[in-house]
Order: sequence, then structure tokens, then C-alpha cells
Amino acid sequence: MDAQGRATIKEIICDILEIDADEMTDTSRFKEDHEADSMGAIEILSQLERAFGIDIDQAELARMVNLEGVVTVVDEAVAAKAVSR
Repeated sequence: MDAQGRATIKEIICDILEIDADEMTDTSRFKEDHEADSMGAIEILSQLERAFGIDIDQAELARMVNLEGVVTVVDEAVAAKAVSR
């Protein structure tokens, strides 16, 4: 994932969780550190799908607990889409 893609992901997450970008680290946990709920997680998934033109299985939510996890899941989905073309 390039820096622009990572910045887009972080912006989406911060917007939905209503936190400042400087409050979020790569490993800060959305639920424990930023009080995210399951609806927020679904909204993040949906926004990421739209922003990157990908499909993410809801089962991946279990891995999307922090910025690092989200970047990994999006990377995998982008790669899978590229392979299926």
C-alpha cells in the first residue's frame, strides 16, 4: 500500500470514528482505544469498499481492529481484484 492509499484509509477511519488523525497510531485499537462500535466497523468496511472499488468479506472485520490490520485487509482485497481481472 502506497502512502496515499494509507492516508486515505486513515482519513476514512478517523472521519467515521470522529477522532483526530494524530490520535490514531498504526496499532491503536479501534474498539478499546477509540471507543468504536460494530456499526462503525461496518461503516468503515463499506467506505473502504467504495473508496478502493473492492469487496471485503465481513469475516475480515475480525482482523480490522487497528490501522495496520485494515491496511493489510485492503491490500489483500486490492491484490485479489487485480488477479481476477
